[in-house]
Amino acid sequence: MNRNACIPNWNSSELAKDRASGLVPASSAHDSLSPKQDRTCPLTADLCADWRGGCPVRVDDVTVTPLIRPMVPDDVTAAEDLSGEAFGDHRPVARATAWIARTEHLLRTDPGGCWVAEQDQRLLGFATSLVRETTWILASYAVLPTAQGQGLGRGLLEAALQHGRACLHGMLCASDDPRALRRYRAAGFDLHPQMRLSGRLDRSSIPPLDKVREGVEADLDLMDSVDRGVRGAGHGVDHHLLTRQLPLLVSDTSTGSGYVYVDPAAGPRLLAATNRRTATRLLWAGLALCQDQVLIENVSSANQWALDVGLTARLELGHQGYLAVRGVRPPTPYLPHGSFL
Repeated sequence: MNRNACIPNWNSSELAKDRASGLVPASSAHDSLSPKQDRTCPLTADLCADWRGGCPVRVDDVTVTPLIRPMVPDDVTAAEDLSGEAFGDHRPVARATAWIARTEHLLRTDPGGCWVAEQDQRLLGFATSLVRETTWILASYAVLPTAQGQGLGRGLLEAALQHGRACLHGMLCASDDPRALRRYRAAGFDLHPQMRLSGRLDRSSIPPLDKVREGVEADLDLMDSVDRGVRGAGHGVDHHLLTRQLPLLVSDTSTGSGYVYVDPAAGPRLLAATNRRTATRLLWAGLALCQDQVLIENVSSANQWALDVGLTARLELGHQGYLAVRGVRPPTPYLPHGSFL
């Protein structure tokens, strides 16, 4: 059966625009499917059969038999709500809007990597993933707290992993949840502790800044080239979304190249460079754009240069989950995006 049977039906003008820019594949015979049709995927029939055939879980003290199926656009808002409940982090409107935009983007580019578990039209969990060149990435993954610990998360992860079954590499940012960590390790991922730097920025510590400029669309090829050298795969179409959501700074000199996306209300959100000197310059430039309270996330032990910047800026160091990698070493110099890595 054709895997395109899982492609949801998108607004025609939005889909045409993305196709014209190369963000999604050319027209498919299955584009006319409505979001409510074909809610099970033929490629993962064996994976989903156990759930359809009677593997009950307890949810709110009621025994139910959930269905694992491809995510459709109507699921996205409910998935955002579920994510906030699962992680105890109900996002303010601006962050929730950005999360929804990222997930809708993944439904357009990677419909085969986005899955939900539901019972009686109620979402119990979801997993979204993407493939960029030779790398599979888990973007987001959550199960309703009252449905956790019963194997539902395993089924969702297995469905998402099928999307990257031909990939040489895999990456994800993991929380401290012990059940999820066991699943990642069982799936062959190495787990590397990550750190975060947070607090009030000491602006007097910011050095003179040069050789950094605002990024433009013409920089995207350069940025993908940097990505490939650092993490083994370009971000490709994800750069198109990120440039709409966040300010972009670029450094391109004879001695090194790189870029950083910055959320001025929070901190740097994705940084890649060809060497530590360029990465350091970009991180300082990114911090200079931020408000006084900043957060530098997802710092692996391979990126000590970022610790040097954050500690010099008088930020406090703390633990933050794990970087899980398969078939690749932790990227450096690099600060991954929480969803797109």
